[in-house]
Amino acid sequence: MSHGFELKPPPGPALPDQPALAAVAKLLNLLNSALLKLSMAALVLTALVLTYSVVSRYFFQAPTDWQDEASVFMLVGVTFFCTAYVQSYRGHIGIEALAALLPRRVNLFRLFLVDLLSCLFCAFFSWKSWTLFHEAWRDGQTTSSTFAPPLWIPYAMMATGMTILTLQILLQTLAHMTNQPRQGEAP
Repeated sequence: MSHGFELKPPPGPALPDQPALAAVAKLLNLLNSALLKLSMAALVLTALVLTYSVVSRYFFQAPTDWQDEASVFMLVGVTFFCTAYVQSYRGHIGIEALAALLPRRVNLFRLFLVDLLSCLFCAFFSWKSWTLFHEAWRDGQTTSSTFAPPLWIPYAMMATGMTILTLQILLQTLAHMTNQPRQGEAP
């Protein structure tokens, strides 16, 4: 069982057996690692922005009107940019009540079906996110505050993150179809 407090980092996501898929997986892992580092920096920056907001309001009676939207925009980016990284480790919450009860082949088919359906859902979500981004960009949509940042910024982060997640799930689905059984495993 993992509690997140281990002393050494995990070895990295498993690479597919097929060489072309393995090359794509390596590139995707590099992108995911870069987005993870960017997201960590954004979380620290968000904490600093919100702390500044509280301090300036409380001690100097100087309210700010930009910190909430800047923080929300950064949190949207963090949330969507990290989804593919988490998926690469299969770290999303999954209900495994059936896994112990089903035969191995049926369980493998169940996992494949879940990956396939997840990929289709994420592809649809990505497409809708890109249409939101395009509409916000074309129409010059902004938030309704006095700060009024453009809405294409969070939509672009959402669409990019969901597209990368879709690619990650697609890669894992293709790897599931092409990988050879491991030593000692029944096909």
